[in-house]
Amino acid sequence: MPEGDSVHRAASRLHSALAGKPLTLSDLRVPRFALADLTGRTTLDVTPRGKHLLARFEGGLTLHSHLRMDGAWHVFAPGEKWRGGPDYEIRAVLGTADTTAVGYRLPVLELLRTAEEERVVGHLGPDLLGPDWDPARAAANLLRDPDRPLGEALLDQRNLAGIGNIYKSEACFLVQATPWTPVGDLPDPEATLPRLAAAAQRLLAANIGEHGRRSTTGSRLPGRELFVYGRAHRPCLRCGTTVLEAPQDDRPTYWCPRCQSGPAPAPTGRRRTG
Repeated sequence: MPEGDSVHRAASRLHSALAGKPLTLSDLRVPRFALADLTGRTTLDVTPRGKHLLARFEGGLTLHSHLRMDGAWHVFAPGEKWRGGPDYEIRAVLGTADTTAVGYRLPVLELLRTAEEERVVGHLGPDLLGPDWDPARAAANLLRDPDRPLGEALLDQRNLAGIGNIYKSEACFLVQATPWTPVGDLPDPEATLPRLAAAAQRLLAANIGEHGRRSTTGSRLPGRELFVYGRAHRPCLRCGTTVLEAPQDDRPTYWCPRCQSGPAPAPTGRRRTG
């Protein structure tokens, strides 16, 4: 699933392509809104909210989309071949005189009144990349359920919006706790959680540019961009201990057994050979 930085980049591309221009083409390929026509309406802005995208149009309408695992928005110039996938995967087409935005495999796509946006995003916690970001409030949200594993709490968008599975593993590494550590068992959680929230925000903010591969270590060298995520059976970049992997809530989760303390399940998978 795309994380907050990826959604922020998608919103930026769509905003640059559509904002301030009247739509010359509108095609929503979902049954509920197949007859809706936005043609002639000017796009006011495209705003990310956590992992949600809100495209607002004059007349008080908002097109709400969520990418989840496989969804994507692509922007094409006039005459350029659409390359986001086969035509049957297209769920939305928004065109202007000089650009076309095409949404592929969008599992969530709905048209609603802008005044009703809170219905679809009002449950979210403070957005790590949004104007409402508040690390103290995010920390308080995380601590509401002190028995919950830290990794699960970080992925709960009601606590703070924008963290996905990659940043979950990386943030746990930064506070030297396994993702299965109960939130309340962190050392001095009232002090640790605001620092954790602030560190997660810095990581996402550092990766919203169009610079290619995501990095949480500060390095762009291949194989050294992430502390633990995706590094199963490879050495920890900090101490050299073999990084382990196990599922958490059906998501692959990574940790260093030396750098991170706390409970953990038996690791899964074996080193590949050959």
